[in-house]
Amino acid sequence: MKQEYDFSAAEQGRFYRPIDALDIPIYLDQDVKQFMLTKLKSKSNTTSLSELINSLLKKDIEITKQLSSV
Repeated sequence: MKQEYDFSAAEQGRFYRPIDALDIPIYLDQDVKQFMLTKLKSKSNTTSLSELINSLLKKDIEITKQLSSV
């Protein structure tokens, strides 16, 4: 290690990313993942696993909102 480092040209916050801008991995249980992959293969379209899971979660959110407003 150097005795002294030159930080005169340093840029503060250069590598900072707000927490909501990070893509956090979501891990599925093996049985859920297998079920979704099987569903995905049977549909014969170009939807990805992420798109399928996101669409299901969005529908679940919509249903939850409808039920909570009743």
